[in-house]
Amino acid sequence: MLVKTRGIVLNHIKYRESSIIARVYTEQLGVQSYIVNGVRKKGSGSRIALFQPFTLLDMVVYTSQKGGLTRISEYKSAHAFSSIPFDIRKSSILLFLSEIVSKTIKEEEENQPLFNYLYQAIVFFDEQQEHFENFHLVFLLQLSHHLGFGPSSGAEIVEQVAFSSNAQSATSAPTVLAIQVHEELFNQLLNQSESVRVPNGRVRRELLSILIRYYQLHVDRLGEIKSLAILSEVLSE
Repeated sequence: MLVKTRGIVLNHIKYRESSIIARVYTEQLGVQSYIVNGVRKKGSGSRIALFQPFTLLDMVVYTSQKGGLTRISEYKSAHAFSSIPFDIRKSSILLFLSEIVSKTIKEEEENQPLFNYLYQAIVFFDEQQEHFENFHLVFLLQLSHHLGFGPSSGAEIVEQVAFSSNAQSATSAPTVLAIQVHEELFNQLLNQSESVRVPNGRVRRELLSILIRYYQLHVDRLGEIKSLAILSEVLSE
């Protein structure tokens, strides 16, 4: 059976000589994995750029009642990025966010509000020309509401993280006071995201560290976020 759907690429792995297995969050079918043949060919025939993290696709896909790997019958770009591929800051942010989404969304079923949020957020981010350095923080806060554990206030975030066992025992974790000092910034990110001004890159990294810990408290086996080191280096200013 063939299904027409939009999709958001999460990641891909190499498969055989010139193919990949792409993991895609689809509008109609939730998270699916597809074998895509021939996209890693050398030269002008390569279409691997269409399967980079958070690329937006229009697809016609095969479905199977047995589940597992299927194939894509047709695919094309649904939104040609105007800035993301040409800005290392933006591409690093999207790489990081795609890893978070890939580890937090597992359902093989339709979730229209969640899909719409992700799709529209990616398009909005591509269109932003400036003041996008806090986008990943706002994105994670808004995503948490779609995932069912969104905080109602900054106090809720800092209290859960500050008094979690890891925060109290791990020497590398922020101290309780270091976490609590950011409560008002989290309130602004939740309620006034367009006007909030984070003082500098150090504070932004601290906010992100707290948010990742908040996610770890609510998402089983979230694990290490491998792209975090790249993001931290790129956004070090």
